[in-house]
Amino acid sequence: MTTVHILLGDIGGTNVRFAVMREEGGALELIDSRPCSQYGNLEAAIQDYLILQGIDRVDVACLAVAAPVQGTRIHLTNSSWQFDCEELRTRFGWRACHVVNDFTAMALGVPCVPEKDLVRVCGGPAEGAGVRLVMGPGTGLGMSGLLPVGERWIALRTEGGHVDFAPTNEIEMAILRILQHRFGRVSVERILCGEGLLNLYRAHAEIVGGRAAFDAPEEISAAALAGIDDLAVRTLTHFCEILGRTAGNAALTLGATGGVFLCGGILPAIQSFFLKSPFRQGFEDKGRMRSIMEKTPVYLVTDPFTALRGAAEYTATGSMGGP
Repeated sequence: MTTVHILLGDIGGTNVRFAVMREEGGALELIDSRPCSQYGNLEAAIQDYLILQGIDRVDVACLAVAAPVQGTRIHLTNSSWQFDCEELRTRFGWRACHVVNDFTAMALGVPCVPEKDLVRVCGGPAEGAGVRLVMGPGTGLGMSGLLPVGERWIALRTEGGHVDFAPTNEIEMAILRILQHRFGRVSVERILCGEGLLNLYRAHAEIVGGRAAFDAPEEISAAALAGIDDLAVRTLTHFCEILGRTAGNAALTLGATGGVFLCGGILPAIQSFFLKSPFRQGFEDKGRMRSIMEKTPVYLVTDPFTALRGAAEYTATGSMGGP
């Protein structure tokens, strides 16, 4: 059996990922990723990981969670999982348990991502010391930012994925009305995430009076990538365009001259489609601010363990990345 210094977790709505570090600032080891559906709760997932890896003691844990972090009680936004970090700490005998929003961790991890895992989408070059926007669709729509302070980065804790969906044409007005009938208020996350892709697909089907042939976002993406369903292609294309406009809005708001870094599980899976999509058009179409957007670099982050890297950074600083 083994004792490790730090346990790192990336707790999403679809997958749960773990790794350990033998010492602060060390390499990530024993990385493991599993579907959340294999477990009834987080405690069971942690217990299984520790047993499988032969770890009998952990000093400190840092968990990146897909949820707002306020107090010790955590309710995941797009999952039924909930837990109390103090109860977990006591249960497993940890000296400390740190909990951070998953996209705060994602942001802190971006500077640590190997260059080979960054795919240039458009724009550039970046201002090396400029503010960075980190966002991306997965089970939800995460968003954060990185502010350069001295030799470190400070990550912003935001819930930017829950801003209002802002339609720009008649089709999108129709989509908004359809989704309002179902949800009331429509946030952009109602479209820009896995379930959001399904919402968008069904809305497009309703608008054209067609049949929604698929019942899962993975089926829509697969049909679009294969080019075998016109409605799926139209939906995924529109998804990428709305993502571009949303990323452009956030980049203007934040002043992200250091670049936009797109993370999350969806985009790497549709990478070839995404790179040919109207994302860039939506991103740059900002009227008098177009010249700024054309210069702002956008990268696709393909590293699946960025949030674990960020959780490691969080434990090293004991803060949101500040000195």
